[in-house]
Amino acid sequence: NPKGYVLLLRHSLAPGSGDPANFRLDDCSTQRNLSDEGRVDAREIGEWLKRREVKIARVESSRWCRAKETAQLLDIGKVRLNRNLDSLFLETDLENHPATLKVRKKIINYRNKSGLLVLVGHYVNIAALTEVGVNSGEGVLVRADSKGVIRVVGVTPELD
Repeated sequence: NPKGYVLLLRHSLAPGSGDPANFRLDDCSTQRNLSDEGRVDAREIGEWLKRREVKIARVESSRWCRAKETAQLLDIGKVRLNRNLDSLFLETDLENHPATLKVRKKIINYRNKSGLLVLVGHYVNIAALTEVGVNSGEGVLVRADSKGVIRVVGVTPELD
């Protein structure tokens, strides 16, 4: 049974970039949210994973509404919110940001666990961990090696 696989998934389509100036975490109406197309995409990504009969160990999500909704629409397990997956859009030095370091450590600590760990988040966070730029609803499959280096194993296909 393959161990240690983590899917870093970017939320599906939420038109625009960044967040409005009046952004509040507890109020989705102040955030950039999924479009209808984004919602359809999120469901399709979940179906795609189910068809492959991937054993899902856990699903974690950023607390941003667009990520949380993506994670819920995947319909592959209970969604646990993880503040370390929250958008770092306005931050600097992302690779050494405490949240990035915590997620990096989580991936490394997951090395000998089975089932897929799905982490739903944001473009900048995924790029800080993997140096891969993902489109909306795309993911990067990663796994840490024995030296604690996070390797990109694959990138999800465009599900058009």
